[in-house]
Amino acid sequence: MANAASGMAVSDDCKLKFLELKTKRNYRFIVFKIENQEVVVDKLGSPQKTYDDFLAAIPSDECRYAVFDFDFTTDENCQKSKIFFIAWSPDTSIVRNKMVYASSKDRFKRELDGIQVELQATDPSEMSFDIIKARAF
Repeated sequence: MANAASGMAVSDDCKLKFLELKTKRNYRFIVFKIENQEVVVDKLGSPQKTYDDFLAAIPSDECRYAVFDFDFTTDENCQKSKIFFIAWSPDTSIVRNKMVYASSKDRFKRELDGIQVELQATDPSEMSFDIIKARAF
């Protein structure tokens, strides 16, 4: 179903892979991109991948959506996990791309049921590991 605001469709593969990340924990992260008026899976990170691997999978000068499954231990020594949704829109990206990603974000995010934390980043420092850690608690 296309997004009325941007005419963007979401591939079934996006929803399926996200469901696998959420329920089976088959992936540590998923990077999505918009291609031919549709949001598609760009890259998948196996459960062994780290946050640094995730950052390396995101292009520095192109917009992307991404989800990251962040595992952490609380102060009470409880193992927890939170699923982050990151809208990456670097300043160096083409203005038209930034507009398309911005207008499609909310509709796409609604397709992914189970997002716990959302981050908007225009610079790598805005999605540093310290920020992810701070937002998880």
